[in-house]
Amino acid sequence: MSTKLVAYFSASGKTAETAKKLAAAAGADIYEIRPAVPYTKADLNWMDKQSRSSIEMSDHSSRPALADTDADIRDHDTIYIGFPMWWYIAPTIINTFLESYDFSGKRIILFATSGGSGFGKTVENLKVSAPDSQITEGKVNPSAKDIEALAEM
Repeated sequence: MSTKLVAYFSASGKTAETAKKLAAAAGADIYEIRPAVPYTKADLNWMDKQSRSSIEMSDHSSRPALADTDADIRDHDTIYIGFPMWWYIAPTIINTFLESYDFSGKRIILFATSGGSGFGKTVENLKVSAPDSQITEGKVNPSAKDIEALAEM
């Protein structure tokens, strides 16, 4: 059994593609973080201040519900968590995911897809949801070479 897990949330498919490549390179298990209510294109319209994603991201205490809590966290030592960057941080569904499991003593390595921003305060914003874990920035928009380096972490 792999001691690595790639868990990812993907709104458009780009993060899913990266997650699958990373899981293959790392010999890791893979798990999709899915919202209980899937996001529509209108929900993801960041230019609309009333869109679901805009409302969630303007409230850092927002915790969108998960479709399930079936990730096998306990049997993995290293968990890669991938997501699209929203408003220079991880979507709040990543906080929901972290708060749904016990990540004590786990090593979490982040990777993200983005139209142009870096990690910003992502680690700081996620640390509150998994305080007893070690959260490390990985790469944003990782290249094939970056994926190989992440897989070795």
